Amino acid sequence: MIKVHHLNQSRSTRILWLLEELQMQYEVEHHQRDEQTRLATASLGQVHPLNKAPVIEHNGLKICESGAIVEYILDQAKQSHLRPEKGTQAYYQYLEWCHFAEGSLALPVITSLLMQMERRDGSQAMDGYIAKELNLDLSFIDATLSKQRYFAGEHFSAADIMMTVSLDIALSVNLIENRPHISRYLADIHGRSAYQKARAYG
Repeated sequence: MIKVHHLNQSRSTRILWLLEELQMQYEVEHHQRDEQTRLATASLGQVHPLNKAPVIEHNGLKICESGAIVEYILDQAKQSHLRPEKGTQAYYQYLEWCHFAEGSLALPVITSLLMQMERRDGSQAMDGYIAKELNLDLSFIDATLSKQRYFAGEHFSAADIMMTVSLDIALSVNLIENRPHISRYLADIHGRSAYQKARAYG
C-alpha cells in the first residue's frame, strides 16, 4: 500500500486527490506546519532530507516531487484514464500542463502568497516581474480553458490535479479576478468528490 506523507496546506493534496480519483488504497501520515514559521516540522525531514511534501513510500521506494509521484502512481494504477494515450495530441497537452504547473505557474503564485505576508510598497523590482509573469501565465491558462473543458482537452486527467493546486493558491490570494474561464473551471473541479475528500485532510 502507498503511504503518503501529507503536510497540511501543501502540494501533497494533489497526491491524496489522485489516489481518491483512482480509488486506490493508501495510508496517510500527517505532518503539521509550525504555527509560527509555517515551515514543515522535523518529522518530515526524517522521512526525506529535503523536508518537503509530498513524499510517498511504496515497495521500498521513497519518492519526492509531486510530478514524479503522479507519474509513479499512474504507472501502478490498474486503469489509466487520467493519463491520455501516449502519442496523442491530448497526451502532449497533458504533459505540457503537468510541467507548467510547477515549472511556470508555481513560482509567481507562491511568491505572491509570500509577498502578501509582509508589507511591500510596490517599489521593489520583484513586484513588477511577478505581476508580469502572473498576467502572462493566467492569460494563457484562461485562453486555453475558453476553448476546452480541461487542460488535456475534454476529459479530466492528472494534469488537472497538478494545475488545480496552484490555481487554488492563486484563488486564495485573489489572483483569479476577471478570469472567467479559470473561475468556471475551478467551480467545476471543486465539485468533484475525490477533490473534496483530499481537501478534507487539511
